[in-house]
Amino acid sequence: MANLWNYFLSEESGQGMVEYGLIIALIAVVLIGVLTAMGGGLKGTFQTITDKLGGAGNP
Repeated sequence: MANLWNYFLSEESGQGMVEYGLIIALIAVVLIGVLTAMGGGLKGTFQTITDKLGGAGNP
């Protein structure tokens, strides 16, 4: 049992995947924050593009 415990303590093969997962989660949180902060500006930009295209997509 002690050998198994020591194996789990010294095993690091899954560590890289956890680090990549944390980095991806951090990037997602930052993107959500940025897009939320820019929400009004993006909506206006897309509305301008839609208006210049002649209202395509509006029923």
